[in-house]
Amino acid sequence: MAVIVFAVATWQAVLLCLLFAVIYVGSLYVWGGTSGKDRDHPDVIKRRFMSVGVVCMIAPPLLWSFSTSSSEATGHTILELMGVRFYGLIPATVIPLLLTMILFLGPLYLHYMDGVFRLYLEPRYWTTSVQNYVWLRNHLVAPFSEELIFRATMLPLLVPAFGMGWSIFLCPLFFGVAHFHHMIEKVIHRQAEVSDALKQTVFQIAYTTVFGAYSAFLFLRTGHLVAPVIAHAFCNHMGFPAFNEVMGYAQPTRYKLISLFVIGLVLWAFLLFPLTSPWLYSSYVYVE
Repeated sequence: MAVIVFAVATWQAVLLCLLFAVIYVGSLYVWGGTSGKDRDHPDVIKRRFMSVGVVCMIAPPLLWSFSTSSSEATGHTILELMGVRFYGLIPATVIPLLLTMILFLGPLYLHYMDGVFRLYLEPRYWTTSVQNYVWLRNHLVAPFSEELIFRATMLPLLVPAFGMGWSIFLCPLFFGVAHFHHMIEKVIHRQAEVSDALKQTVFQIAYTTVFGAYSAFLFLRTGHLVAPVIAHAFCNHMGFPAFNEVMGYAQPTRYKLISLFVIGLVLWAFLLFPLTSPWLYSSYVYVE
């Protein structure tokens, strides 16, 4: 496969990333015949599966069209730049997931206390889940398609133009703003008043932007697309930490839960760089 580099200007990199974001979000609304149906309706989900599938197929060749051939040692193949590699695949599949689980130590213990873990041992839970379109969207299609578009196609453009540090903070801005369309859907389907929908959407943009920075960090440090995909699927499964539920417990359980939330955050911060060290993943693509 040909070795390439991306040598676009900073403004071109930003515009191309914006183009990818618009194409992805726009593909969700190209279908007719779904008026009056919300985003969780099976008909809407199935059609959106098809449209984002098409976007995921055209994104790599579209990205490649803006590259230039290179014979230099700094060049890589389009697949390598998009995080599709064999070497280091197993660590990239396991370690970032464990790191993210450490961050969610408190919420995971809440799941244990609520008995949710017992569900995972039930075969019926998994057979029912894989037949549920909402579950498939949240755990498979959305994590893969969003990471492919918002990380694997944007970071190869942003890193040469802005460097790794700035790219980690710029890339999630496209990801966060791309969630603004949820506000429009909530208002159209009368799921919330405009003011409430705006508050919910601003909050969603805030935490998806923070996650996007973490996801971009995982992608660049590991050099693997699978790392942010699995972390994304896990975070979708866990949802935003239920801090309000913690306060509903009496002492000393409340202190125990708060301690686990804090311990998880501290351990995650302490292990973030060691467990994403590029040598663990044979990562040589985005190493400065």
